[in-house]
Amino acid sequence: MAEIASAPRGNEFVTRLLIDHHLVDQEAVRKAEEARIARPDVGLVEALLNLGLMDERRYLAAFGALLGIEVADTLPVDEIDLELIGELPITWAKQSYVLPLRREGERVFVAVSNPLGLAVLDDLRVILKARIVPQLAPREVVFDGINRLYDRKTGLEGTAGEVFQDEDLGSIAHEIEESTKDLLDVTDEAPIIRLVNSVLSQAVKERVSDIHIEPFEKHLSVRFRKDGILREVLRPPKRFQASIASRIKIMGNLNIAEKRLPQDGRIRRVVAGKEIDIRLSTVPTTFGERLVMRILDRTSTVLELADLGLDPELHDRMEDLVTRPHGIILVTGPTGSGKTTTLYACLVRINTPDKNILTVEDPVEYQITGIGQMQVNAKIDFTFANGLRAILRQDPDVVLIGEIRDKETAEIAVQASLTGHLVFSTLHTNDSASAFTRLVDMGVEPFLIASSVLAMVAQRLVRVVCRECRQPYTPSPGELETLGLTRIEPTDTFYRATGCPSCSGTGYAGRQAIYELLVVDDSVRELVMRNADAGQIKKAALARNMRTLRGDGVLKIRRGVTTAEEVMRVTQGDVD
Repeated sequence: MAEIASAPRGNEFVTRLLIDHHLVDQEAVRKAEEARIARPDVGLVEALLNLGLMDERRYLAAFGALLGIEVADTLPVDEIDLELIGELPITWAKQSYVLPLRREGERVFVAVSNPLGLAVLDDLRVILKARIVPQLAPREVVFDGINRLYDRKTGLEGTAGEVFQDEDLGSIAHEIEESTKDLLDVTDEAPIIRLVNSVLSQAVKERVSDIHIEPFEKHLSVRFRKDGILREVLRPPKRFQASIASRIKIMGNLNIAEKRLPQDGRIRRVVAGKEIDIRLSTVPTTFGERLVMRILDRTSTVLELADLGLDPELHDRMEDLVTRPHGIILVTGPTGSGKTTTLYACLVRINTPDKNILTVEDPVEYQITGIGQMQVNAKIDFTFANGLRAILRQDPDVVLIGEIRDKETAEIAVQASLTGHLVFSTLHTNDSASAFTRLVDMGVEPFLIASSVLAMVAQRLVRVVCRECRQPYTPSPGELETLGLTRIEPTDTFYRATGCPSCSGTGYAGRQAIYELLVVDDSVRELVMRNADAGQIKKAALARNMRTLRGDGVLKIRRGVTTAEEVMRVTQGDVD
Protein backbone atom coordinates (compact mmCIF):
# COMPACT_ATOMS: atom_id res chain seq x y z
CA MET A 1 0.00 0.00 0.00
CA ALA A 2 1.10 3.60 -0.43
CA GLU A 3 -0.03 6.96 0.84
CA ILE A 4 -1.24 9.33 -1.87
CA ALA A 5 0.60 12.62 -2.00
CA SER A 6 -0.44 15.82 -3.73
CA ALA A 7 -0.89 15.66 -7.48
CA PRO A 8 -2.29 17.87 -10.25
CA ARG A 9 -6.07 17.88 -9.84
CA GLY A 10 -7.48 19.30 -13.04
CA ASN A 11 -9.68 17.28 -15.37
CA GLU A 12 -7.05 17.65 -18.11
CA PHE A 13 -4.58 15.69 -16.00
CA VAL A 14 -7.18 12.98 -15.23
CA THR A 15 -8.23 12.79 -18.88
CA ARG A 16 -4.62 12.39 -20.03
CA LEU A 17 -4.02 9.61 -17.52
CA LEU A 18 -7.16 7.71 -18.55
CA ILE A 19 -6.41 7.99 -22.27
CA ASP A 20 -2.71 7.14 -21.86
CA HIS A 21 -3.69 3.95 -20.04
CA HIS A 22 -6.17 3.04 -22.83
CA LEU A 23 -9.12 3.07 -20.43
CA VAL A 24 -11.22 5.53 -22.47
CA ASP A 25 -11.06 7.48 -25.71
CA GLN A 26 -11.69 11.13 -26.39
CA GLU A 27 -15.31 10.48 -27.45
CA ALA A 28 -16.11 8.83 -24.12
CA VAL A 29 -14.61 11.80 -22.28
CA ARG A 30 -16.70 14.18 -24.38
CA LYS A 31 -19.92 12.32 -23.52
CA ALA A 32 -19.02 12.29 -19.81
CA GLU A 33 -18.29 16.01 -19.82
CA GLU A 34 -21.65 16.68 -21.48
CA ALA A 35 -23.37 14.71 -18.72
CA ARG A 36 -21.48 16.73 -16.09
CA ILE A 37 -23.04 19.95 -17.34
CA ALA A 38 -26.29 18.95 -15.60
CA ARG A 39 -24.39 17.45 -12.60
CA PRO A 40 -21.23 19.53 -12.05
CA ASP A 41 -20.82 17.96 -8.59
CA VAL A 42 -20.04 14.60 -10.24
CA GLY A 43 -16.39 14.00 -11.08
CA LEU A 44 -15.16 12.88 -14.49
CA VAL A 45 -14.30 9.34 -13.35
CA GLU A 46 -17.68 8.90 -11.68
CA ALA A 47 -19.47 10.20 -14.78
CA LEU A 48 -17.60 7.76 -17.02
CA LEU A 49 -18.48 4.86 -14.73
CA ASN A 50 -22.13 5.91 -14.36
CA LEU A 51 -22.53 6.03 -18.15
CA GLY A 52 -20.81 2.66 -18.61
CA LEU A 53 -18.09 4.26 -20.71
CA MET A 54 -15.22 2.81 -18.67
CA ASP A 55 -14.61 -0.63 -17.17
CA GLU A 56 -14.25 -0.20 -13.40
CA ARG A 57 -12.15 -3.32 -12.82
CA ARG A 58 -9.60 -2.31 -15.49
CA TYR A 59 -9.51 1.23 -14.13
CA LEU A 60 -8.81 0.06 -10.58
CA ALA A 61 -6.23 -2.50 -11.71
CA ALA A 62 -4.36 0.04 -13.84
CA PHE A 63 -4.19 2.77 -11.19
CA GLY A 64 -3.66 0.32 -8.36
CA ALA A 65 -0.53 -0.92 -10.16
CA LEU A 66 0.53 2.65 -11.02
CA LEU A 67 0.17 3.95 -7.44
CA GLY A 68 1.19 0.76 -5.67
CA ILE A 69 -2.22 0.34 -4.02
CA GLU A 70 -3.86 -3.02 -3.36
CA VAL A 71 -7.21 -3.75 -5.07
CA ALA A 72 -9.65 -5.82 -2.99
CA ASP A 73 -12.79 -7.70 -4.08
CA THR A 74 -14.03 -8.15 -0.49
CA LEU A 75 -13.80 -6.06 2.67
CA PRO A 76 -13.52 -7.32 6.30
CA VAL A 77 -16.67 -5.48 7.39
CA ASP A 78 -17.30 -7.65 10.46
CA GLU A 79 -13.83 -6.78 11.84
CA ILE A 80 -14.10 -2.98 11.49
CA ASP A 81 -14.17 -0.97 14.71
CA LEU A 82 -17.44 0.98 14.84
CA GLU A 83 -15.66 3.94 16.44
CA LEU A 84 -14.06 4.68 13.06
CA ILE A 85 -17.40 5.77 11.61
CA GLY A 86 -18.54 7.70 14.66
CA GLU A 87 -18.01 11.08 12.94
CA LEU A 88 -18.59 9.86 9.39
CA PRO A 89 -22.15 10.47 8.04
CA ILE A 90 -23.45 7.50 6.07
CA THR A 91 -24.83 9.76 3.33
CA TRP A 92 -21.41 11.29 2.69
CA ALA A 93 -19.71 7.88 2.83
CA LYS A 94 -22.12 6.54 0.17
CA GLN A 95 -21.76 9.58 -2.06
CA SER A 96 -17.96 9.42 -1.82
CA TYR A 97 -17.64 5.61 -1.86
CA VAL A 98 -15.27 5.52 1.13
CA LEU A 99 -15.16 3.15 4.10
CA PRO A 100 -12.60 3.28 6.97
CA LEU A 101 -11.16 -0.17 7.65
CA ARG A 102 -8.74 0.10 10.60
CA ARG A 103 -6.53 2.48 12.54
CA GLU A 104 -2.82 1.85 13.08
CA GLY A 105 -1.20 4.56 15.14
CA GLU A 106 -1.55 7.86 13.28
CA ARG A 107 -2.72 6.17 10.08
CA VAL A 108 -6.20 5.05 9.03
CA PHE A 109 -6.58 2.50 6.23
CA VAL A 110 -9.58 3.34 4.05
CA ALA A 111 -11.34 1.54 1.17
CA VAL A 112 -12.00 3.91 -1.73
CA SER A 113 -13.33 3.36 -5.23
CA ASN A 114 -11.65 6.32 -6.94
CA PRO A 115 -7.86 6.57 -6.57
CA LEU A 116 -7.95 10.00 -8.24
CA GLY A 117 -10.55 11.43 -5.83
CA LEU A 118 -7.97 13.33 -3.81
CA ALA A 119 -10.47 15.85 -2.43
CA VAL A 120 -12.31 13.02 -0.70
CA LEU A 121 -9.08 11.80 0.88
CA ASP A 122 -8.34 15.33 2.08
CA ASP A 123 -11.79 15.48 3.73
CA LEU A 124 -11.18 12.13 5.39
CA ARG A 125 -7.82 13.37 6.71
CA VAL A 126 -9.64 16.22 8.45
CA ILE A 127 -12.61 14.15 9.71
CA LEU A 128 -10.53 11.27 11.07
CA LYS A 129 -7.58 13.45 12.17
CA ALA A 130 -5.10 10.97 10.71
CA ARG A 131 -3.01 10.21 7.67
CA ILE A 132 -5.05 8.25 5.13
CA VAL A 133 -3.78 5.05 3.53
CA PRO A 134 -6.14 4.09 0.67
CA GLN A 135 -7.06 0.62 -0.49
CA LEU A 136 -8.97 0.28 -3.75
CA ALA A 137 -12.25 -1.62 -4.13
CA PRO A 138 -15.11 -1.55 -6.69
CA ARG A 139 -17.96 0.84 -5.92
CA GLU A 140 -20.40 -2.02 -5.42
CA VAL A 141 -18.13 -3.64 -2.83
CA VAL A 142 -17.62 -0.36 -0.94
CA PHE A 143 -21.35 0.48 -1.04
CA ASP A 144 -22.30 -2.97 0.27
CA GLY A 145 -19.68 -2.64 3.02
CA ILE A 146 -21.08 0.74 4.07
CA ASN A 147 -24.59 -0.68 4.36
CA ARG A 148 -23.42 -3.67 6.38
CA LEU A 149 -21.21 -1.62 8.72
CA TYR A 150 -23.79 1.05 9.46
CA ASP A 151 -26.39 -1.69 9.88
CA ARG A 152 -24.18 -3.08 12.64
CA LYS A 153 -23.97 0.36 14.21
CA THR A 154 -27.74 0.89 14.18
CA GLY A 155 -28.70 -2.75 14.85
CA LEU A 156 -31.94 -3.67 16.56
CA GLU A 157 -30.52 -4.50 20.00
CA GLY A 158 -28.32 -1.38 20.19
CA THR A 159 -31.11 0.93 19.06
CA ALA A 160 -33.64 -0.72 21.40
CA GLY A 161 -31.35 -0.34 24.40
CA GLU A 162 -30.75 3.32 23.62
CA VAL A 163 -34.46 4.04 23.10
CA PHE A 164 -35.63 2.17 26.20
CA GLN A 165 -33.33 4.30 28.34
CA ASP A 166 -34.57 7.53 26.75
CA GLU A 167 -37.49 8.90 28.72
CA ASP A 168 -37.77 12.07 26.60
CA LEU A 169 -39.55 10.65 23.57
CA GLY A 170 -40.21 14.06 22.03
CA SER A 171 -42.16 14.09 18.80
CA ILE A 172 -42.41 10.38 18.26
CA ALA A 173 -44.92 9.88 15.48
CA HIS A 174 -44.29 12.69 13.03
CA GLU A 175 -43.55 11.86 9.41
CA ILE A 176 -40.15 13.26 8.46
CA GLU A 177 -38.45 10.96 5.98
CA GLU A 178 -39.88 10.42 2.52
CA SER A 179 -40.53 6.95 1.17
CA THR A 180 -37.45 7.16 -1.07
CA LYS A 181 -35.06 7.79 1.82
CA ASP A 182 -32.99 4.78 2.87
CA LEU A 183 -33.83 3.84 6.46
CA LEU A 184 -30.14 3.18 7.16
CA ASP A 185 -29.49 6.86 6.42
CA VAL A 186 -31.92 8.00 9.14
CA THR A 187 -29.81 8.45 12.28
CA ASP A 188 -31.07 11.70 13.81
CA GLU A 189 -34.80 11.08 14.25
CA ALA A 190 -36.83 10.76 17.45
CA PRO A 191 -36.15 7.55 19.44
CA ILE A 192 -39.32 5.69 18.50
CA ILE A 193 -38.78 6.44 14.80
CA ARG A 194 -35.26 5.01 15.05
CA LEU A 195 -36.58 1.95 16.87
CA VAL A 196 -39.23 1.24 14.21
CA ASN A 197 -36.68 1.82 11.43
CA SER A 198 -34.28 -0.55 13.16
CA VAL A 199 -36.95 -3.26 13.41
CA LEU A 200 -37.69 -2.94 9.68
CA SER A 201 -33.99 -2.92 8.76
CA GLN A 202 -33.28 -6.02 10.84
CA ALA A 203 -36.27 -7.82 9.33
CA VAL A 204 -35.12 -7.09 5.78
CA LYS A 205 -31.56 -8.11 6.64
CA GLU A 206 -32.77 -11.48 7.96
CA ARG A 207 -35.16 -12.00 5.01
CA VAL A 208 -38.15 -12.09 7.34
CA SER A 209 -41.61 -12.52 5.78
CA ASP A 210 -43.75 -11.02 8.59
CA ILE A 211 -43.33 -8.78 11.62
CA HIS A 212 -45.80 -9.22 14.51
CA ILE A 213 -46.18 -6.51 17.16
CA GLU A 214 -48.45 -7.87 19.89
CA PRO A 215 -49.61 -6.07 23.06
CA PHE A 216 -49.97 -7.94 26.34
CA GLU A 217 -50.89 -6.83 29.84
CA LYS A 218 -47.41 -5.71 30.92
CA HIS A 219 -45.29 -5.67 27.78
CA LEU A 220 -45.12 -5.70 24.00
CA SER A 221 -43.78 -8.58 21.93
CA VAL A 222 -42.05 -8.09 18.58
CA ARG A 223 -41.78 -11.35 16.65
CA PHE A 224 -40.30 -12.18 13.25
CA ARG A 225 -41.62 -14.96 11.01
CA LYS A 226 -38.74 -16.48 9.07
CA ASP A 227 -39.02 -19.65 7.01
CA GLY A 228 -42.55 -20.06 8.37
CA ILE A 229 -41.54 -20.07 12.06
CA LEU A 230 -42.17 -17.21 14.53
CA ARG A 231 -39.54 -16.14 17.07
CA GLU A 232 -39.46 -13.24 19.52
CA VAL A 233 -36.72 -10.68 18.85
CA LEU A 234 -37.68 -7.81 21.15
CA ARG A 235 -39.81 -7.14 24.22
CA PRO A 236 -40.34 -3.35 24.57
CA PRO A 237 -41.80 -1.92 27.80
CA LYS A 238 -45.54 -1.35 27.85
CA ARG A 239 -45.15 2.45 27.88
CA PHE A 240 -43.91 2.38 24.26
CA GLN A 241 -47.04 0.64 22.96
CA ALA A 242 -49.04 3.68 21.81
CA SER A 243 -45.96 5.41 20.37
CA ILE A 244 -44.87 2.42 18.28
CA ALA A 245 -48.41 1.76 17.01
CA SER A 246 -48.91 5.42 16.09
CA ARG A 247 -45.59 5.60 14.25
CA ILE A 248 -46.30 2.50 12.17
CA LYS A 249 -49.88 3.57 11.41
CA ILE A 250 -48.66 6.96 10.16
CA MET A 251 -46.15 5.19 7.90
CA GLY A 252 -49.07 3.18 6.49
CA ASN A 253 -51.33 6.25 6.11
CA LEU A 254 -53.84 4.90 8.63
CA ASN A 255 -56.04 6.80 11.07
CA ILE A 256 -54.10 6.91 14.36
CA ALA A 257 -57.19 8.09 16.26
CA GLU A 258 -59.19 4.98 15.29
CA LYS A 259 -58.23 2.16 17.65
CA ARG A 260 -61.53 0.25 17.78
CA LEU A 261 -61.71 -1.05 14.18
CA PRO A 262 -59.34 -3.15 12.04
CA GLN A 263 -57.39 -1.18 9.42
CA ASP A 264 -55.27 -2.13 6.41
CA GLY A 265 -52.51 -0.04 4.90
CA ARG A 266 -49.38 -0.15 2.80
CA ILE A 267 -45.87 1.12 3.53
CA ARG A 268 -43.17 1.71 0.92
CA ARG A 269 -39.62 2.21 2.11
CA VAL A 270 -36.02 1.80 0.98
CA VAL A 271 -33.89 -0.36 3.27
CA ALA A 272 -30.19 -0.92 2.51
CA GLY A 273 -30.78 0.10 -1.10
CA LYS A 274 -33.74 -2.27 -1.56
CA GLU A 275 -37.26 -1.11 -2.37
CA ILE A 276 -39.56 -2.78 0.14
CA ASP A 277 -43.38 -2.97 0.09
CA ILE A 278 -45.03 -3.68 3.45
CA ARG A 279 -48.68 -4.71 3.85
CA LEU A 280 -49.87 -3.47 7.23
CA SER A 281 -52.81 -4.88 9.17
CA THR A 282 -54.07 -3.69 12.56
CA VAL A 283 -56.75 -5.26 14.76
CA PRO A 284 -58.02 -4.23 18.22
CA THR A 285 -57.34 -6.69 21.06
CA THR A 286 -57.96 -6.70 24.80
CA PHE A 287 -54.65 -4.99 25.57
CA GLY A 288 -54.43 -2.68 22.56
CA GLU A 289 -53.82 -2.76 18.83
CA ARG A 290 -52.06 -5.72 17.29
CA LEU A 291 -50.02 -4.99 14.15
CA VAL A 292 -48.77 -7.40 11.49
CA MET A 293 -46.55 -6.34 8.62
CA ARG A 294 -46.01 -8.57 5.56
CA ILE A 295 -42.70 -7.68 3.86
CA LEU A 296 -42.44 -7.87 0.07
CA ASP A 297 -39.03 -7.21 -1.49
CA ARG A 298 -39.74 -5.41 -4.79
CA THR A 299 -36.16 -6.06 -5.96
CA SER A 300 -36.54 -9.84 -5.61
CA THR A 301 -36.57 -11.77 -8.84
CA VAL A 302 -39.48 -14.07 -9.62
CA LEU A 303 -38.46 -17.73 -9.67
CA GLU A 304 -38.58 -19.75 -12.86
CA LEU A 305 -40.03 -23.24 -13.14
CA ALA A 306 -36.55 -24.78 -13.01
CA ASP A 307 -35.88 -23.02 -9.67
CA LEU A 308 -38.82 -24.56 -7.78
CA GLY A 309 -36.98 -27.72 -6.71
CA LEU A 310 -39.03 -30.06 -8.90
CA ASP A 311 -37.47 -33.42 -9.65
CA PRO A 312 -36.88 -34.05 -13.40
CA GLU A 313 -40.02 -36.15 -13.90
CA LEU A 314 -42.29 -33.65 -12.14
CA HIS A 315 -40.63 -30.76 -13.95
CA ASP A 316 -41.30 -32.34 -17.35
CA ARG A 317 -44.97 -32.93 -16.48
CA MET A 318 -45.38 -29.33 -15.31
CA GLU A 319 -43.71 -28.10 -18.50
CA ASP A 320 -46.26 -30.06 -20.51
CA LEU A 321 -49.20 -28.72 -18.49
CA VAL A 322 -48.30 -25.02 -18.57
CA THR A 323 -47.81 -25.08 -22.34
CA ARG A 324 -51.30 -26.49 -23.02
CA PRO A 325 -53.57 -24.14 -25.03
CA HIS A 326 -56.53 -24.29 -22.63
CA GLY A 327 -57.79 -25.78 -19.36
CA ILE A 328 -57.48 -25.05 -15.64
CA ILE A 329 -54.44 -25.67 -13.44
CA LEU A 330 -55.18 -25.23 -9.74
CA VAL A 331 -52.56 -24.90 -7.00
CA THR A 332 -53.81 -25.78 -3.52
CA GLY A 333 -52.46 -25.39 -0.03
CA PRO A 334 -52.81 -23.29 3.13
CA THR A 335 -51.89 -19.62 3.37
CA GLY A 336 -48.14 -19.11 3.14
CA SER A 337 -47.39 -22.37 1.34
CA GLY A 338 -45.84 -20.69 -1.72
CA LYS A 339 -48.79 -21.01 -4.12
CA THR A 340 -48.26 -17.55 -5.63
CA THR A 341 -44.56 -18.22 -6.21
CA THR A 342 -45.40 -21.42 -8.10
CA LEU A 343 -48.03 -19.65 -10.23
CA TYR A 344 -45.64 -16.80 -11.06
CA ALA A 345 -42.99 -19.33 -12.09
CA CYS A 346 -45.52 -20.93 -14.45
CA LEU A 347 -46.36 -17.55 -15.98
CA VAL A 348 -42.69 -16.64 -16.41
CA ARG A 349 -42.16 -19.94 -18.26
CA ILE A 350 -44.82 -19.11 -20.88
CA ASN A 351 -44.39 -15.32 -20.92
CA THR A 352 -43.57 -14.65 -24.57
CA PRO A 353 -44.45 -11.71 -26.86
CA ASP A 354 -46.98 -13.83 -28.78
CA LYS A 355 -49.12 -14.45 -25.65
CA ASN A 356 -51.48 -12.05 -23.90
CA ILE A 357 -51.27 -12.90 -20.18
CA LEU A 358 -53.52 -11.10 -17.70
CA THR A 359 -53.96 -11.54 -13.94
CA VAL A 360 -56.35 -10.43 -11.21
CA GLU A 361 -54.80 -10.74 -7.75
CA ASP A 362 -55.23 -9.74 -4.11
CA PRO A 363 -52.72 -8.18 -3.81
CA VAL A 364 -50.26 -7.95 -6.72
CA GLU A 365 -47.16 -9.10 -4.85
CA TYR A 366 -44.54 -8.86 -7.59
CA GLN A 367 -44.58 -7.09 -10.94
CA ILE A 368 -43.72 -9.22 -13.97
CA THR A 369 -42.66 -7.41 -17.15
CA GLY A 370 -44.90 -8.24 -20.10
CA ILE A 371 -47.91 -9.33 -18.02
CA GLY A 372 -50.98 -7.22 -17.27
CA GLN A 373 -51.71 -7.41 -13.54
CA MET A 374 -54.81 -6.06 -11.76
CA GLN A 375 -55.53 -5.84 -8.04
CA VAL A 376 -58.97 -6.44 -6.56
CA ASN A 377 -60.51 -3.68 -4.48
CA ALA A 378 -63.47 -4.61 -2.29
CA LYS A 379 -64.17 -0.96 -1.47
CA ILE A 380 -65.29 -0.31 -5.04
CA ASP A 381 -66.75 -3.80 -5.59
CA PHE A 382 -63.88 -4.83 -7.87
CA THR A 383 -63.94 -8.54 -6.99
CA PHE A 384 -62.24 -11.56 -8.54
CA ALA A 385 -65.42 -12.30 -10.49
CA ASN A 386 -65.76 -8.74 -11.82
CA GLY A 387 -62.05 -8.58 -12.64
CA LEU A 388 -62.22 -11.93 -14.45
CA ARG A 389 -65.17 -10.75 -16.56
CA ALA A 390 -63.20 -7.64 -17.54
CA ILE A 391 -60.09 -9.70 -18.36
CA LEU A 392 -62.04 -11.96 -20.72
CA ARG A 393 -62.96 -8.89 -22.78
CA GLN A 394 -59.24 -8.12 -23.20
CA ASP A 395 -58.58 -11.02 -25.60
CA PRO A 396 -56.32 -13.01 -23.23
CA ASP A 397 -54.49 -16.26 -24.00
CA VAL A 398 -53.61 -17.00 -20.37
CA VAL A 399 -55.46 -15.87 -17.23
CA LEU A 400 -54.37 -16.02 -13.59
CA ILE A 401 -56.98 -15.64 -10.84
CA GLY A 402 -55.43 -15.04 -7.43
CA GLU A 403 -57.94 -17.28 -5.69
CA ILE A 404 -61.26 -18.99 -6.44
CA ARG A 405 -63.38 -18.00 -3.45
CA ASP A 406 -66.97 -18.43 -4.61
CA LYS A 407 -69.25 -20.12 -7.11
CA GLU A 408 -69.39 -17.11 -9.42
CA THR A 409 -65.62 -16.92 -9.85
CA ALA A 410 -65.36 -20.71 -10.25
CA GLU A 411 -68.00 -20.82 -12.98
CA ILE A 412 -66.45 -17.96 -14.94
CA ALA A 413 -63.04 -19.67 -14.69
CA VAL A 414 -64.51 -22.93 -16.00
CA GLN A 415 -66.24 -21.16 -18.89
CA ALA A 416 -63.00 -19.33 -19.73
CA SER A 417 -61.10 -22.62 -19.93
CA LEU A 418 -63.81 -24.21 -22.09
CA THR A 419 -63.66 -21.29 -24.53
CA GLY A 420 -59.95 -21.67 -25.25
CA HIS A 421 -58.11 -20.00 -22.37
CA LEU A 422 -55.43 -21.42 -20.09
CA VAL A 423 -56.45 -20.55 -16.53
CA PHE A 424 -54.30 -20.64 -13.38
CA SER A 425 -55.71 -20.20 -9.88
CA THR A 426 -55.50 -21.30 -6.24
CA LEU A 427 -57.73 -23.03 -3.71
CA HIS A 428 -57.40 -23.62 0.03
CA THR A 429 -57.52 -27.42 0.43
CA ASN A 430 -55.35 -29.95 2.24
CA ASP A 431 -54.39 -32.06 -0.77
CA SER A 432 -54.86 -32.20 -4.54
CA ALA A 433 -57.84 -34.61 -4.57
CA SER A 434 -59.82 -32.46 -2.11
CA ALA A 435 -59.83 -29.60 -4.63
CA PHE A 436 -62.40 -31.44 -6.76
CA THR A 437 -64.87 -31.81 -3.89
CA ARG A 438 -64.22 -28.17 -2.90
CA LEU A 439 -65.33 -27.02 -6.36
CA VAL A 440 -68.42 -29.24 -6.17
CA ASP A 441 -69.24 -27.80 -2.74
CA MET A 442 -69.07 -24.33 -4.30
CA GLY A 443 -71.81 -25.37 -6.70
CA VAL A 444 -69.86 -26.12 -9.89
CA GLU A 445 -71.30 -29.05 -11.87
CA PRO A 446 -69.05 -32.16 -11.79
CA PHE A 447 -69.18 -32.58 -15.59
CA LEU A 448 -67.85 -29.02 -16.02
CA ILE A 449 -65.01 -29.71 -13.58
CA ALA A 450 -64.12 -32.94 -15.37
CA SER A 451 -64.12 -31.20 -18.75
CA SER A 452 -62.02 -28.20 -17.78
CA VAL A 453 -59.46 -29.08 -15.08
CA LEU A 454 -56.05 -30.27 -16.33
CA ALA A 455 -54.31 -30.82 -13.00
CA MET A 456 -54.34 -30.10 -9.28
CA VAL A 457 -51.06 -29.20 -7.59
CA ALA A 458 -50.88 -29.39 -3.79
CA GLN A 459 -47.83 -27.96 -2.07
CA ARG A 460 -46.19 -27.14 1.25
CA LEU A 461 -42.94 -25.39 2.18
CA VAL A 462 -40.24 -27.25 4.10
CA ARG A 463 -37.21 -25.56 5.63
CA VAL A 464 -33.87 -26.34 3.98
CA VAL A 465 -31.31 -27.72 6.42
CA CYS A 466 -28.39 -25.31 6.97
CA ARG A 467 -25.33 -26.40 4.99
CA GLU A 468 -22.97 -24.82 7.51
CA CYS A 469 -23.97 -26.93 10.51
CA ARG A 470 -25.98 -29.94 9.28
CA GLN A 471 -24.89 -33.29 10.73
CA PRO A 472 -25.22 -36.59 8.83
CA TYR A 473 -26.68 -39.54 10.72
CA THR A 474 -28.17 -42.98 10.18
CA PRO A 475 -31.95 -43.09 10.77
CA SER A 476 -33.43 -45.75 13.01
CA PRO A 477 -35.68 -48.53 11.63
CA GLY A 478 -38.67 -46.87 13.31
CA GLU A 479 -37.95 -43.56 11.59
CA LEU A 480 -37.60 -45.29 8.22
CA GLU A 481 -40.92 -47.03 8.76
CA THR A 482 -42.62 -43.71 9.58
CA LEU A 483 -41.27 -42.27 6.33
CA GLY A 484 -42.45 -45.30 4.36
CA LEU A 485 -38.93 -46.56 3.59
CA THR A 486 -37.69 -50.12 3.94
CA ARG A 487 -33.97 -49.45 3.55
CA ILE A 488 -31.34 -46.79 2.92
CA GLU A 489 -29.84 -46.58 -0.57
CA PRO A 490 -26.07 -45.93 -0.99
CA THR A 491 -26.87 -42.55 -2.53
CA ASP A 492 -29.06 -41.45 0.42
CA THR A 493 -27.76 -38.95 2.97
CA PHE A 494 -29.85 -38.13 6.03
CA TYR A 495 -29.06 -34.93 7.93
CA ARG A 496 -29.99 -33.62 11.36
CA ALA A 497 -30.45 -29.86 12.01
CA THR A 498 -28.16 -28.53 14.75
CA GLY A 499 -27.91 -24.72 14.64
CA CYS A 500 -25.11 -22.17 14.18
CA PRO A 501 -24.68 -18.35 13.90
CA SER A 502 -25.16 -18.57 10.13
CA CYS A 503 -28.74 -19.83 10.53
CA SER A 504 -29.50 -17.89 13.76
CA GLY A 505 -29.37 -21.15 15.72
CA THR A 506 -32.39 -22.68 13.94
CA GLY A 507 -30.55 -25.32 11.93
CA TYR A 508 -32.33 -24.24 8.76
CA ALA A 509 -31.71 -21.62 6.06
CA GLY A 510 -34.35 -20.93 3.42
CA ARG A 511 -37.31 -22.99 2.25
CA GLN A 512 -38.22 -25.23 -0.66
CA ALA A 513 -41.58 -26.57 -1.80
CA ILE A 514 -42.74 -30.17 -1.80
CA TYR A 515 -45.41 -31.04 -4.36
CA GLU A 516 -48.26 -33.42 -5.08
CA LEU A 517 -49.26 -33.32 -8.75
CA LEU A 518 -52.58 -34.93 -9.69
CA VAL A 519 -53.01 -34.94 -13.46
CA VAL A 520 -56.61 -35.44 -14.61
CA ASP A 521 -56.71 -38.55 -16.81
CA ASP A 522 -59.67 -40.66 -17.91
CA SER A 523 -59.93 -42.60 -14.65
CA VAL A 524 -59.92 -39.44 -12.52
CA ARG A 525 -62.31 -37.73 -14.92
CA GLU A 526 -64.77 -40.60 -14.61
CA LEU A 527 -64.66 -40.46 -10.80
CA VAL A 528 -65.25 -36.69 -10.83
CA MET A 529 -68.24 -37.16 -13.16
CA ARG A 530 -69.68 -39.67 -10.67
CA ASN A 531 -69.16 -37.14 -7.87
CA ALA A 532 -66.78 -39.50 -6.05
CA ASP A 533 -65.23 -38.35 -2.78
CA ALA A 534 -61.63 -37.14 -2.41
CA GLY A 535 -60.46 -40.48 -0.99
CA GLN A 536 -61.52 -42.43 -4.08
CA ILE A 537 -59.93 -39.87 -6.42
CA LYS A 538 -56.67 -40.00 -4.47
CA LYS A 539 -56.59 -43.82 -4.56
CA ALA A 540 -57.02 -43.76 -8.32
CA ALA A 541 -54.20 -41.25 -8.69
CA LEU A 542 -51.91 -43.26 -6.39
CA ALA A 543 -52.61 -46.36 -8.48
CA ARG A 544 -51.13 -44.41 -11.39
CA ASN A 545 -47.95 -43.60 -9.41
CA MET A 546 -48.83 -40.13 -8.15
CA ARG A 547 -46.29 -39.02 -5.54
CA THR A 548 -47.90 -37.54 -2.40
CA LEU A 549 -46.68 -34.52 -0.46
CA ARG A 550 -44.97 -36.78 2.05
CA GLY A 551 -43.50 -38.88 -0.72
CA ASP A 552 -41.95 -35.80 -2.34
CA GLY A 553 -40.72 -34.70 1.08
CA VAL A 554 -39.04 -38.07 1.62
CA LEU A 555 -37.31 -37.67 -1.74
CA LYS A 556 -35.87 -34.34 -0.54
CA ILE A 557 -34.80 -35.92 2.77
CA ARG A 558 -32.87 -38.61 0.92
CA ARG A 559 -31.17 -35.93 -1.20
CA GLY A 560 -30.04 -34.01 1.87
CA VAL A 561 -32.26 -30.97 1.23
CA THR A 562 -34.28 -31.12 4.45
CA THR A 563 -34.81 -33.25 7.54
CA ALA A 564 -37.26 -35.98 8.50
CA GLU A 565 -38.56 -33.85 11.38
CA GLU A 566 -39.36 -30.99 9.03
CA VAL A 567 -41.23 -33.15 6.51
CA MET A 568 -43.24 -34.83 9.25
CA ARG A 569 -44.11 -31.41 10.68
CA VAL A 570 -45.61 -30.03 7.46
CA THR A 571 -47.28 -33.24 6.25
CA GLN A 572 -49.11 -34.28 9.41
CA GLY A 573 -52.27 -36.06 8.33
CA ASP A 574 -50.93 -36.76 4.83
CA VAL A 575 -50.58 -40.50 4.33
CA ASP A 576 -49.77 -42.44 1.19
